[in-house]
Amino acid sequence: MSTSSSTHPAPPAAAAPAEAGVNYGLVFGILAVLVLLVAPFGVYPVFLMKVMCFALFACAFNLLLGYTGLLSFGHAMFFGGSAYVCAHTVKVLGFSPELGLAAGVLFSVVLGFLAGLLSIRRQGIYFAMVTLALAQMFFFFCLQAKFTGGEDGLQAVPRRALFGLIDISKDINLYYLVLAIFVFGFLVIYRAIHSPFGQVLKAIRENEPRAISLGYRVNQYKLLAFVLSAALAGLAGSTKVLVFQLASLTDVAWQMSGEVVLMTLVGGMGTILGPVVGAAVIVTMQNYLAGLGEWVLVIQGVIFVLAVSLFRRGFVGEIIAIAQQMKARKSQG
Repeated sequence: MSTSSSTHPAPPAAAAPAEAGVNYGLVFGILAVLVLLVAPFGVYPVFLMKVMCFALFACAFNLLLGYTGLLSFGHAMFFGGSAYVCAHTVKVLGFSPELGLAAGVLFSVVLGFLAGLLSIRRQGIYFAMVTLALAQMFFFFCLQAKFTGGEDGLQAVPRRALFGLIDISKDINLYYLVLAIFVFGFLVIYRAIHSPFGQVLKAIRENEPRAISLGYRVNQYKLLAFVLSAALAGLAGSTKVLVFQLASLTDVAWQMSGEVVLMTLVGGMGTILGPVVGAAVIVTMQNYLAGLGEWVLVIQGVIFVLAVSLFRRGFVGEIIAIAQQMKARKSQG
């Protein structure tokens, strides 16, 4: 009895930091949203929309790599495939933007489910190679299919009124739509990784055999994570079509899959904000160093090597690690 009663005071003491962390996160989130609300009045809106599209794409990829431990080299097929479907739905079939977005996401869900069934039974490099092979098959399908426009892609996708009411042909109106989509996708990922489902994914990442021994149906959890990641990647690709009014082979090429890996690793794999920071860094480089031509790829390679060598946890990961070390020293002191 005495042993049991002596352990009761411990939980309140442990709960205080968690509550403080939640409060700090909430304050940071509110400030970030407020900054994004006024950002288009000081920064080119199309640039910000591109950052948010790729940030959502990177966050979706991070759900699979950072929290489930599955390295996919084929996420471009979800990003680009949904872009083609959205563009075809809006331009050729004449549907409204919201239906185009829904069609793109639905396509990504179906494609993600089929690709997941074929790939999740493999692990490590074998999983990565299967996803890469599937993505390359999809790339050549898009190259040959008539409805994709081949090498020309689908251009001049119209920006029709959203729900028949909101004129998104104006960049400022479209910006707030993209912001709403990004915040929605980010919150879905945040809720997923902080739920029991997310805890199981982390257990699979850390020790899959142990998760199996505890009775979890690992393949079902991995398939669900794969489909959710594909759906959000598709949402990012569909949104990008509305921004640039274009769907092309670049969106489904293997370089796009490599780019999202780079964004995630530079920002910080397994962190909620890392992919956002990584996407902002890479897109900013591409935008402001575009005059250097092919040398942009060389500079990206150098930054990637430096990031892996000096910031092995990524920018955000290193900041979190330093903050935890300072907190530990303060508690000991």
